[in-house]
Amino acid sequence: MPGTRLLSGVQFMNITIVGTGYVGLVTGTCFAEGGHRVVCVDCDAEKVKILQAGGVPIYEPGLAELVKKNADASRLSFTTSTKEGVDKSDVIFIAVPTPPLPDGSVDLSFIEGVARDIAGAMTSYKIVVDKSTVPVKTGAKVVETIKRYCKAKVEFDVVSNPEFLREGFAVEDFMRPDRVVIGVSSPRPVPAMQEVFAPYNAPVIVTDINSAELIKHAANSFLALKISYINAISIICEATGANVQEVANGIGMDARIGRRFLDAGLGFGGSCFPKDLSAFIKISEQLGCDFRLLKEVQRINAEQMERFVRKIADTLWVLKEKKIGVLGLAFKQNTDDVRMSPAIDLCYRLQKEGALLRVHDPKAIEKAKAVLKDVTFVADMNAVADGCDALVVATEWPEFKKLDLERARKAMTHPILFDGRNLFDPKEMERLGFIYKSIGR
Repeated sequence: MPGTRLLSGVQFMNITIVGTGYVGLVTGTCFAEGGHRVVCVDCDAEKVKILQAGGVPIYEPGLAELVKKNADASRLSFTTSTKEGVDKSDVIFIAVPTPPLPDGSVDLSFIEGVARDIAGAMTSYKIVVDKSTVPVKTGAKVVETIKRYCKAKVEFDVVSNPEFLREGFAVEDFMRPDRVVIGVSSPRPVPAMQEVFAPYNAPVIVTDINSAELIKHAANSFLALKISYINAISIICEATGANVQEVANGIGMDARIGRRFLDAGLGFGGSCFPKDLSAFIKISEQLGCDFRLLKEVQRINAEQMERFVRKIADTLWVLKEKKIGVLGLAFKQNTDDVRMSPAIDLCYRLQKEGALLRVHDPKAIEKAKAVLKDVTFVADMNAVADGCDALVVATEWPEFKKLDLERARKAMTHPILFDGRNLFDPKEMERLGFIYKSIGR
């Protein structure tokens, strides 16, 4: 393919990534780390300036170091020009947002806009890869759009390549993937796509485009189902005196089930699971199928938070003007992402009842300031407890396991801790003199 280079048996490619959010920036950086030459395009000029200056606008473990390393090696660059990206590339990945609409369906306007921009800039054969999470049959729409707006009338292929990255572990997941899914409508782009992923030594699954697009929604919905399942089990555990962690360990050792995603807590959140679950339900409805199982997954997830807030209210009786310390604001550990965060939702609910909040997160405080008002942000996790009527663990940061519990007990008005992530040992908390409430134990 024109512009590629061969080294140690691997054909390194010229790749463009359109979109530098969590998926796009990690994807582009890891492609560069694998040896490819990568141009990352974004319409946000301020974000591009930050990246060009060596900064990284998101927190993802290991990402900042890899961005600097590959930019210094001239394998990774950033621009606001889609034309520059298209001109310099053989393979173009679309990694722009697909936000939810009020009815649960997906806003595909960013995908359509990027497809138009790529089409307008194309003067030779390109492989256009949809990396964003999109509804099934989106690939056909991208093909139609490029044909309509490509004045040069050159040949191209559209490929679906869904991402399976966990925020907080995205670099690790990309460099050592379980599998790579490539959805195509013809065999022509397959060899080039295999070269793109050759440095990562992962199983490559080649499917039709519709199947590839469905794999993403089906996978995320199944993981959401596992989380809601163990949260439903946690209710039974609390009612019977059983321990949900022991139950999860027991069923998770079955190779057919697996232990991952069987941790009871406040429910799933973030920018993927809730959106993808709603989208898959809507996709099914549009196809004439009522996916009632997934609706139940949503219901269980919503009720899990309601049940936790009720547990706090039942213990403290009146929440108005009670001072509550909240540990964790990000939707999960190892990220600064607060989009659809259960921790932020919990803060909103406690504020609605009149509680006064002192909050802390190791990485997400700055982003939380944009969405959380009238709270006290505390830089030191051990100082969150000062003067509080209760503490709440809302995000499973491993740092919180090192909380100075003796100091917290003495600093609090009442030594009450609500553990929404089951980080602490109930017997140890009782020994330390805490009133301790967790999930399913």
